[in-house]
Amino acid sequence: MPNAFCTPHRAVCAVRWSGLLLAFLLLGRMAHAGEVEVLEQTAREWIEPALAASLPADGSAPLRTEVDIGSLDSRLRLAPCDKVEAFMPPGSRLWGRSRVGLRCVEGARRWSVYLPVTVKAFGPAWVLKRAVGAGATLTQEDAELAEVDWAAHRAGVLAAPERWVGLETAFPLTPGQPLREHMVRPMKAFEAGAQVRVMGGSGGIRISATGQAMTTGLVGQNARVRLPGGKVVNGLVQADQTVELAL
Repeated sequence: MPNAFCTPHRAVCAVRWSGLLLAFLLLGRMAHAGEVEVLEQTAREWIEPALAASLPADGSAPLRTEVDIGSLDSRLRLAPCDKVEAFMPPGSRLWGRSRVGLRCVEGARRWSVYLPVTVKAFGPAWVLKRAVGAGATLTQEDAELAEVDWAAHRAGVLAAPERWVGLETAFPLTPGQPLREHMVRPMKAFEAGAQVRVMGGSGGIRISATGQAMTTGLVGQNARVRLPGGKVVNGLVQADQTVELAL
């Protein structure tokens, strides 16, 4: 018992025991800080190749990425682990605000923790020069190239003009917005039930017929048409409101 050794000088003994207790506490905190640092380093080493593999490949130039990795809760107390691996939680990706998981795969007790991660990916994109109303047809003059953060929104950037020129806006757009996938939709060529011309041919021979559209015709997408004899065909909707068959 401590008192057995402290009878002559209780005050000095108390100071010594307080110092020892503080030292043990500091050592414990240092060990915990070291464990947290190792875990965070494991996440960093995993993120770099995983991010490189997940970047979109349709940009006109490589994307310049910035990664901000958060910290683990300092109050965490994890069981010893011989092997820790990093992973992405189901349904998430390294894009914008996300999380990276760390789990113990070899240890007496299994555990999982999560680190907050923010990914920014800067690259060229088409940015609107002026306001555009809903349902308007986009032209090359509506946008200009600028560097933006591709990861600021989950919807993909429309980096190539052919992916947005001639399409309709899905909702009103404002100047400075980068053009993204959710902002546009194919132009409607005809409604279901309309009379449309079906075209087709091969080897220099072209045929045409008039039929009834069974589905709405969106430019660049397939539509079903019932011909006068009752046969139903599929073809690609053209901007001139015809349906092109592949024969």
